[in-house]
Amino acid sequence: MITALCGGVGAAKMLRALSMVIDEKDLTGIVNVGDDLVMHGLKICPDLDTITYTLAGLDNTETGWGLAGETWRVMAELGALGGENWFSLGDRDLATHLYRTQRLQHGATLTEITAELATHHGVGVTLLPSSLEEIATRFSTPEGTSLSFQEYFVKHHHSVVVDGISFRGAETARPGPGVIDAINDAERIVICPSNPLISIDPILAIPGIREALITRRDDVVAVSPLIGGKALKGPADRLMAELGHDVSNKGIAALYAPLAATLLIDFSDGDDAADVIDEGIDCFVTNTIMDTPERSQMVAMAVLSA
Repeated sequence: MITALCGGVGAAKMLRALSMVIDEKDLTGIVNVGDDLVMHGLKICPDLDTITYTLAGLDNTETGWGLAGETWRVMAELGALGGENWFSLGDRDLATHLYRTQRLQHGATLTEITAELATHHGVGVTLLPSSLEEIATRFSTPEGTSLSFQEYFVKHHHSVVVDGISFRGAETARPGPGVIDAINDAERIVICPSNPLISIDPILAIPGIREALITRRDDVVAVSPLIGGKALKGPADRLMAELGHDVSNKGIAALYAPLAATLLIDFSDGDDAADVIDEGIDCFVTNTIMDTPERSQMVAMAVLSA
């Protein structure tokens, strides 16, 4: 079994790539819940949904989130009524959140509901919420304000300078059902090329998960989300700079060296290999861009062989 720590589009692409070279049933994703929210009375799980839709081949490649072929009539009408619609939910996507909210009210767990949605969409990968308890990623600014994940990411288009990130509730949360077993039983553990500070760190902040990874360090492979010091998508590079991290593969290596034995970096960053090794982690130079099926499979095979 291969287990991956997941958050956002980078993780969705990594899981899709791995599913091209191994049986989906042998693949488990532990998914960030730090950006989950309740909006319009509905429980929304952006990372779980993005990964599910991508694995099902239903992802909206134009927006990078939501479902393909989406329409926006409900949000348009909500805006016309004067309602809050800055967090836009497509008409088809709304069905997912309505179903999840209804099932939660009937006593189902988020783990159970995630499996139901995956089965409905024909996804064979096991997707596990990192916790069933509420964890809220918060951003603090130099002006003293505090923003939720979606306020930072969607409402302000991650343009606000931040000086701190916290994961409210993580310190008392417990790993979700199956999470620790998925780490302990895996032949190989992958840290996906997700934002390390807001997609991976919320998972690691849950007591027991970081410790389990440290125990399995020799079997953990991380994939750098940076190429040439830049993130392909999202604010990972800018957040790293604002919070005092080296915005490079060396900086990624410093974050992951206690947890992973190997870091994969892109061919174009081959000169970074020595700096990565200096951080106490092996370096594997390969393709890390998953923009075609062939290149995606190359990344997956590197993860399995590194």
